[in-house]
Amino acid sequence: MLLTANDPAPFRVLRETATSDLFLTADHAGRVIPATLNDLGVSEAERQRHIAWDIGIAGVTELLSERLDATAVLQTYSRLVIDCNRDPSWPSAMPEISEHTPIPGNVNLSAEAKAGRVAAIFTPYHDRIRTLLDHRQNRRTIVVAMHSFTPSFKGESRAMQVGILHDTDKRLAHILLDLLRQEEGVVLGDNEPYALADDSDYSLPTHGSKRGLHHVEIEIRQDLIATLGGQQAWADRFARVLNRANDILKTTDKV
Repeated sequence: MLLTANDPAPFRVLRETATSDLFLTADHAGRVIPATLNDLGVSEAERQRHIAWDIGIAGVTELLSERLDATAVLQTYSRLVIDCNRDPSWPSAMPEISEHTPIPGNVNLSAEAKAGRVAAIFTPYHDRIRTLLDHRQNRRTIVVAMHSFTPSFKGESRAMQVGILHDTDKRLAHILLDLLRQEEGVVLGDNEPYALADDSDYSLPTHGSKRGLHHVEIEIRQDLIATLGGQQAWADRFARVLNRANDILKTTDKV
């Protein structure tokens, strides 16, 4: 058995009965590794890095949930165990190497071991999101996936502070981009530093696109939200901007 009685649940739900149209997810909020996996053979220093989780995003999501009165679902376990924003059949779901770091505990995983991680972590997390969204079928819902990105990747610096990611439904993303351009000093990326796509992402294509719900992914640079002060500042900004974006979107939906 992968998880023991001493391991935490694979997800946390905040404000299940919240009133906001906005519904938050955080696929990479946690960095816990089940005790049975012996830290995957990865050092503590490496497990603190971005390869294990989205630094700062748990704090931002928690604060944003409070400010918006929005339901939020946060994943507990490290993406090195299983990446809940990847289809489990993809090699990137349980990587043998992350960036330049070998992950010994993921080498030559058996089909049984992979299935155990899916059953214990991936499936309960996404089933919880699915159930919560099912219960909201008769109310307006916008899915917002919260992520963070590194100030540099493989030696290349990233000047942008925030990325707004979108796929086929670009309406909400374009509204957010317009509003954020009015925020003094914010350096924006439009589908950067990543592009949202069915072959690179799992959560929003599954819970947003396939349901026909408005959706967007927000990426915040990790050095900006590594401290509580930074998390509070960006939660304040996105609470204001997301509420305004929702108000604008409501008017376009009626046209």
